[in-house]
Amino acid sequence: MNKQDILCKLPSVDELINNERIVGVLRETPRNVVVKFIRKSLEYNRNKILKMKEDELNQYQFQLESFIDDIISNSKAFLEMNLKEVINGTGVVLHTNLGRALLSDEIKEKVWAVAAGYSNLELNIETGKRGSRYSHVIDIIKYLTGAEDALVVNNNAAAVLLVLGTMAKEKEVVVSRGELVEIGGSFRVPDVMEQSGAKLVDVGTTNKTHLWDYDNAISENTAALLKVHTSNYKILGFTEEVGLKDLVALGRKNNIPVIEDLGSGVLVDLQKFGLTYEPTVQESVALGVDIVTFSGDKLLGGPQAGIIVGNKKWIERMKKNPFTRAFRIDKLTMAALEATLKLYLDEKEMINSIPTLRMLTEPIISIAERAQQLHNILIASGLKVSIEIKDDYSQVGGGSLPLEKLPTKVIKIKPKTISAAKLEESLRNYTIPIITRIQEDQIIIDLRTVREKDFYNISDALNKILM
Repeated sequence: MNKQDILCKLPSVDELINNERIVGVLRETPRNVVVKFIRKSLEYNRNKILKMKEDELNQYQFQLESFIDDIISNSKAFLEMNLKEVINGTGVVLHTNLGRALLSDEIKEKVWAVAAGYSNLELNIETGKRGSRYSHVIDIIKYLTGAEDALVVNNNAAAVLLVLGTMAKEKEVVVSRGELVEIGGSFRVPDVMEQSGAKLVDVGTTNKTHLWDYDNAISENTAALLKVHTSNYKILGFTEEVGLKDLVALGRKNNIPVIEDLGSGVLVDLQKFGLTYEPTVQESVALGVDIVTFSGDKLLGGPQAGIIVGNKKWIERMKKNPFTRAFRIDKLTMAALEATLKLYLDEKEMINSIPTLRMLTEPIISIAERAQQLHNILIASGLKVSIEIKDDYSQVGGGSLPLEKLPTKVIKIKPKTISAAKLEESLRNYTIPIITRIQEDQIIIDLRTVREKDFYNISDALNKILM
C-alpha cells in the first residue's frame, strides 16, 4: 500500500463533524473549536504518513476511535482555564511559581463583589466627583505603618523603579555592594536602578560595609542613600553592615533622603511566634527612613503589589510621575489589598485570618494531626503503595526568611507499580494539579501547605493513577 492510498482513507472534516461522538461533544463545545482540532489532527496524521518509510506503511493502521479521542480531549482542554487552582504539597508557604500568598477566605466575597460589578474605584462618593484609586488604602496603610503617606503600584520592583526615578533621576544613589541583590527572574537591583535613570554608586565589599563607606561616597550629586534588605539570602561569618539608625543619621547630617527596599513587607513581629527576626515596616518608619518599599504578596499575605510609604513630600512627587499610571493597580488588587490590610486591625484574629501567617505559625502538633488524618484516608483507600508519616522541614519561600526551617510532618509515598518520577508527573497533570516533591524515590507531601478540603482530592488522584 502506498502513501496516497493511506491518505485517501483518512476521514474528511465533514465525516468527522457528523460522527456520533463528535456530535455529542458539540452540545457543550463551540463548533469552531472542534473543527480547529479536527483539522489539526488530520494535518498531523497526513504529515506522519508522508514521512513514513515503506516498512512502516505496511504496518500502519488508522485508528478512528483513538483519533476521535484526541480531538475530544484536545477540544475540552482548550476550553479549560490555563490558570487554575493547584494543591501545594511542597511545604513552601510563599511558593512563587504557585502564586505566593493565599488570600483569606474571609475576603473573597468582598473581592468578588468588586470584580463582578461596578465600583467606586475612582469616584469620590461624598462629592460625586472623580477621586483617587489610592484613597481606598492610604488611610489603613498609614494607620498600620505609622507613615505620613502611602502609594501602591503593581509590585515591589515597580515601586523601587518609581521611587528612584522620582527622587534620583540622573543623580547618584549610594548603596552597599553586599545589597546589590537579584530579586528573581534574573532581575537585579542594579538593573532596576539603571532603568530608573539613577546612577549607582556601590560602596564597601560583599561582606563588609562601614558607615564611612557611605560618608566618603557622598558628593554634591548624591540624591539618596539606599538600603536594600537582603530578605532572600544571608551572608554569615565575617560580616558587617550599617544599621538603619546610623544611615538615617548620616542622611540627616547631609540633608540626603534615605530609601529602604524592605522587600518582604512584614507588619507583625514574627519573633512572638517563634520565627526568626524580620524587620517590620513600622520599625523602618519609626527610625526615620524617608521612603520604604515592600511587597504585598509575601509576608504581608495579600495580593501582588508594591507598597510605598514615607515622607509625604516625596510621595506627592511620585503621584505626578508618569510611571505611576503605568504601574497602577487594578480594582481586583485594590479590593484584595484593602480587605487583607483590614484583617490586621484585629491582632487576636490576624494570625488565623491570614493564610500565610497561619501556615507559618501553625504548631507542629496541629500539622501532625492533619498528617494522621490524610494518612488514614490513604490507607483506607487500599492503595498499592508504602505510606508513612515522617518529620521534615518546610520553607517560607518567596525570597523571605531564607534560613528559617519550619518543623513539619510529611506523608512519604513509595509506589510499587510505577516510579516516583512517573507518579509525580501524573499528580502534577491531574485534573486538580497536585504539586509534590521527590526524595529517595518517594513522593513527599508536606502537610503544612495542604488544606483539609484537599485530602480526598489527593486520595482520588492516587487511586485513579495507581488503579
